[in-house]
Amino acid sequence: MKVNSRVILRIVAIVIAVGVVGWQWWGKQHAPEATGAHPVAATSAASSVAPAAAVSAKPVKPAPPATLKLGTLTLTACELKAPHSSTGVPAFCTKFPVPENRADPKSRTIDLKLAVVKSDSAVPEKDMVVYLAGGPGQSATETFPQLATAFEPLQKHRDILVLDQRGTGGSHPLSCPETEKAQKGQQDLPFDAARVKADIAQCLAEVEKKADPRYYTTTVAVADLEAVRQALGAPRFDLIGISYGTRMAQQYATAHPDAVRSIVLDSVAPNTLILGETFASDLERALKLQAAACVATPACNKAFGDWRKTLLDLHAQLAAKPVENVTFRDPRTNEPATRNVTGDTLAGLVHLFAYNAEASALLPLDVAQAAKGNFAPLLGQTLLGEGDLSSNMNGGMQLSVMCSEDAPLLTPRPEDAGTLLGTQPIERIQSACSVWPHGTMPKDFHQPFKSAIPTLILSGERDPVTPPRFAEEVLKGLSNGRVLELKGMGHSELMIGCMPKVVNQFVDTLDPKQLDIECLQRIGPIPAFVNFNGAAP
Repeated sequence: MKVNSRVILRIVAIVIAVGVVGWQWWGKQHAPEATGAHPVAATSAASSVAPAAAVSAKPVKPAPPATLKLGTLTLTACELKAPHSSTGVPAFCTKFPVPENRADPKSRTIDLKLAVVKSDSAVPEKDMVVYLAGGPGQSATETFPQLATAFEPLQKHRDILVLDQRGTGGSHPLSCPETEKAQKGQQDLPFDAARVKADIAQCLAEVEKKADPRYYTTTVAVADLEAVRQALGAPRFDLIGISYGTRMAQQYATAHPDAVRSIVLDSVAPNTLILGETFASDLERALKLQAAACVATPACNKAFGDWRKTLLDLHAQLAAKPVENVTFRDPRTNEPATRNVTGDTLAGLVHLFAYNAEASALLPLDVAQAAKGNFAPLLGQTLLGEGDLSSNMNGGMQLSVMCSEDAPLLTPRPEDAGTLLGTQPIERIQSACSVWPHGTMPKDFHQPFKSAIPTLILSGERDPVTPPRFAEEVLKGLSNGRVLELKGMGHSELMIGCMPKVVNQFVDTLDPKQLDIECLQRIGPIPAFVNFNGAAP
């Protein structure tokens, strides 16, 4: 969850990051190799007249069609790419026009970016897989290439719908590039509610020239998705939601239960959850679990002892006296970079690392180095993650969702004052949302999800934002559901180990309770690095 003018994004969201990563940004989310278009055998003029005995005939694979007709839609061959990446996924794309204000047919028309990744099968199943991205604010079309390997088993027999939710990616994004440019370099200033409000007001003035932020909520996006389904010929959907995408999945399945064949909820946010309410306490839980694992591991305990205490002491020192002008190498360019490190900076960096098990394995070592005055490892590794997040996350859409659906229900939590994030997550959200427009929310929006639709829930033991108790809460409302919890893992499990095969098995059989999950038992916690060579001394 990050606001995509980079400063506003960090002001509001480096600490309000529910599902910021509907995909894992460290290590396990390698983009697939570029597949390009299907090869077409070319025959030269010389070979066309060569003697038959000299040329062995080979079957020529036909070129892929330039267009695809589904329902009333005609889609054109395209390629889905992640920002700053040369790799891509072949697909078919089109623009899908919808009214901005669905209650007013005369309102502004906006275009949604719609893509279909075709099945490997010449005759795919009639149901269609739908990828629902995280955030709120992530672009589905820009993050799908980094998740494509997880969908490969599903793609063998099913088409995959990839739709940028309104306000994100190629679907009329609520962006404010001029504001972002003006605020460049301010990301490490201490929290100041008045400045947050001024920055958000500046972004809003830019956004309102082309959009009305009140109409970029989950509920309106659910109506968009159903309109797309009807235009595609009304296939039944297999919903795969990651993080905030699980809110979309639950809301859509509630509104259109007959349209849904199966649901996968990866790192689930229950309908009852008020985004931002438990950010501070859930991060503390994850850090305590990791600290306990370190103490219980001889090599880690010898190297770092109670590294969480080291973290908290360092945080207090930086809160009292920030370290200015820390110089380090940008790992993406090897160019010198400079950054100030405050208590808030450290808290945001740790929160970012905690999402992912591989990144978390580096935390004790990086914190130990930072406590000795060497911030370069922590800052360099963080640049990789922040760059990925800011490039495909839309902050305006994120604010439209949270300010309409969550902020009005947030209340102060003084008990968070002693945590790493403290009370700022709620304070930041409330400051931003005192300026950003609020859309309407159905009265039953936050009612628990209840369904008989076959549902599989994926959860990570050390998830710092959607912990396993959320999965168990959602499971109570399901008559045909199951939770798979991965020990030692963080946020988003779809890409881990054999999980893609398990998910495909579930979508095929619609029987969550009889899944063969033996391969998941071999997945366990990733040991902490005791030096930059790994976990061993």
